[in-house]
Amino acid sequence: MDFRNKVVVVTGGAQGIGKCICDEFEKADATICVIDVQDNRYFKGDLADKPTLERFADKVIREYGRVDYLINNAAPLSAGIDSATYEDFEYALRVGVLAPFYLAKLFKPHFADGASIINISSSRDRMSQMQTESYTAAKGGIAALTHALAISLAGKVRVNSISPGWIDTTDAIHEGPDAVQHPAGRVGNPMDIANMVLFLCSDKSGFITGENICIDGGMTKQMIYHGDHGWTLDERKRLFV
Repeated sequence: MDFRNKVVVVTGGAQGIGKCICDEFEKADATICVIDVQDNRYFKGDLADKPTLERFADKVIREYGRVDYLINNAAPLSAGIDSATYEDFEYALRVGVLAPFYLAKLFKPHFADGASIINISSSRDRMSQMQTESYTAAKGGIAALTHALAISLAGKVRVNSISPGWIDTTDAIHEGPDAVQHPAGRVGNPMDIANMVLFLCSDKSGFITGENICIDGGMTKQMIYHGDHGWTLDERKRLFV
């Protein structure tokens, strides 16, 4: 996978999964353009703000003239129906769905041949915990946006999404039930996602577009029943323990 001199835009690239993605592209000699609300070496700004997105896109094109890969990684606000305000929910959708759409629109005339967009969704695009409505809705939205963009940009840009499960970004050691509950036998780490991002941007994935790839150690494939393999339903909490 040769990424020498490729221009890579990464949203939310200052920490966690986003930083790991940036680091791996940098090791492959790509040029990285980050936008994040946190301090970073390229562009600090709020993805929920339309003029900020326009200034960022203008800077990238002015300095490099094209975009090879757009990685929409920035995480939306997570709040539930009991605590989220109208403004909270709107903000989550602006960061999680509207910003990826608008960046794709702003960069559309400037995508290089062989360009790719990778949207970072979540396994929560198909399953939920209680009180996660804003985050879950945004992740479901970007998963659907992926196949819509793949069709609209067909022949110019391949568009795919990745749905991470539990990805630990703190270097903590997870043993016992936290690990064993995953069919893969462990909690995920940022490299599990970064490796797939680089693969989906490479020529090795040239026949893949419009797809969502779930990387969750098999958790979303595991059916759970009361009394099965030690799982017990706590009816008061409505949770399996």
